Amino acid sequence: MRFDTVLVANRGEIAVRVIRTARAQGYRTVAVYSDADAGAPHVQAADIAVRIGPSPARESYLDADRLLDAAKTTGAQAVHPGYGFLSERAEFAQACADAGIVFIGPRPDAIRAMGDKAASKRLMAAAGVPMLPGYQGEDQSEETLVAEGARIGCPLMVKASAGGGGKGMRLVTDLVDLPAAIAAARREALSAFGSDVLLLERALLRPRHVEIQVLGDEHGNVIALGERDCSVQRRHQKVVEESPSPAVDPELRKRMYAAAVTAARSIDYVGAGTVEFLLGTDGEFSFLEMNTRLQVEHPVTELVTGLDLVDWQLRVAQGERLTIGQDEVRATGHAIEVRLYAEDPANEYLPATGEIVAWRPPTGAGVRVDSGIATGSVVGSHYDPMLAKIIAHGSDRDEAVRRLIAALEQTVVLGPTTNRSFLAAVLRHPEFAAGGATTAFLDEVDLTAAQSVSSRHLAIAAAWLQRERERAAEERSPGLSGWSNAAVRSSVIRFGDNQIRLERTEDGLQVMVDGHSHHARLGDPLVLDGVAVGVGGRQPEPGHVLLALPDRDLDLRDTLLTPPDAGQSGGSGVLAAPMHGTVTAVFAAVGDEVAAGSALLVLEAMKMERPVTADISGVIAEITDAGQQVAADEVLVRIIAKEEEQ
Repeated sequence: MRFDTVLVANRGEIAVRVIRTARAQGYRTVAVYSDADAGAPHVQAADIAVRIGPSPARESYLDADRLLDAAKTTGAQAVHPGYGFLSERAEFAQACADAGIVFIGPRPDAIRAMGDKAASKRLMAAAGVPMLPGYQGEDQSEETLVAEGARIGCPLMVKASAGGGGKGMRLVTDLVDLPAAIAAARREALSAFGSDVLLLERALLRPRHVEIQVLGDEHGNVIALGERDCSVQRRHQKVVEESPSPAVDPELRKRMYAAAVTAARSIDYVGAGTVEFLLGTDGEFSFLEMNTRLQVEHPVTELVTGLDLVDWQLRVAQGERLTIGQDEVRATGHAIEVRLYAEDPANEYLPATGEIVAWRPPTGAGVRVDSGIATGSVVGSHYDPMLAKIIAHGSDRDEAVRRLIAALEQTVVLGPTTNRSFLAAVLRHPEFAAGGATTAFLDEVDLTAAQSVSSRHLAIAAAWLQRERERAAEERSPGLSGWSNAAVRSSVIRFGDNQIRLERTEDGLQVMVDGHSHHARLGDPLVLDGVAVGVGGRQPEPGHVLLALPDRDLDLRDTLLTPPDAGQSGGSGVLAAPMHGTVTAVFAAVGDEVAAGSALLVLEAMKMERPVTADISGVIAEITDAGQQVAADEVLVRIIAKEEEQ
């Protein structure tokens, strides 16, 4: 069936990516959105956008009826499911067919065949695809599973048949632990997938995860478009993907291609799909699963082959034949992709939420960015927190790694905590750089520890903040930036427990941090100690600094301007001027009892009003008069804590 209008039943970066190719090929595109995504980039990218429900996915992106209604309302004759959500739901593919709408993906029977891990393994074994020793039988009694586990031997993996993403999965290294692992996997599988059917499989403790991209048409043609190494994973979720695999030689590649094509042909596969294998240290591989959709990591295949997989999905869905033979598939160079997430690796990869206050994707030779965010986007709790995919292509693996590290250093994403510096640490690690990382890499190498903040980091942040304050002052009073009627050219910034003194010099700014002296020039770019610093920054509010430095992100507050919240302890009761200025208003007098957080006076400094608030509760013992000019570090207020009163 021919079509000219495509509805993309997804959101985020994959929706943007599909819309980009569809529009380039002349198709009319339809985006769908939930309330949370009303202003999202994928909505802006499409020709038409349709609201499909509230923010929860089950009431919007997972509601097949709403999606089909949107297709009918807009005249869309085809639906592209992207990945995730309903992309591998045979029922949705069938519902599209029943409604006379083309599902841009495989037939429902193929999705169904590969959706059940136990059934798919039985099918692949019958087709002659290499398998690990295991059990995928229908008898799910504990007695049978324990007996089969003993037959297979340890190490043993217990898996949810309907599962994915590491849910319903347990590693057993001693058979005495098998009954408990079965019980735990059953509970988790039932909760996550609505099915507690399990399978058993011999575990490979340090394998490579290597997958083959396949493409099939309605005329029985199936080709392999190269392999991707997805071994770097955390909690069975991919972190880094690359093509070609550093562990695959030409002879092994040929055998893996043949097995993947056999797997796809055995289910009459149509469209783009991925056959995933585990590669042991002995060089032998075994079937893991087949993903009947476009993969997150498809850009690395596109960069090395020069093919647009979404374009081919659209062509095949309209009955076109593949015009590429297996012998014509060529891989040029090397490509690596990382997934940029709003998450905190130092806190067990806890997802982060909040507004993206700055987004500047990297550019440069060989760099590609697929993203679904913009400055002002809000990362909520309803969906997966992936922000973007950053991909680099090079003439060889070393060049691709260098380009990708440089791209991450250029990336500015401020607001929620991200894994940007963690990804760079992975790429820099000697084991990854040498091509030796297995699926055990992130379990064996801890790269999640929170980075310490050096004096250099603090100096950069202080200099950046001073530059922004001076620019603001210049805008308010042109020609007077840096001017002081008190003839004082120094100031103080306090980040946490670190007090930083800034002294104006003839050619810039001297920055003193914990006994270390740095010299800054406050131009654009900012220069510290003679080295230009690539820095992206925002002040969400006065004194709150969000910076993206090449090696890390910083979230700091000038506590002289934004002191601790009311009720916090630890203040000294001695409040000093952060820089020279004039006291323009006073709200308390000697002898007054004040609470922590109370406004005491206003200091005008750098042509900006800076409120000074109490850092402890107590009684005012000293306070500067209104109209008084003060120098940096001059005491403005002294508070005696109540417990100190006699």
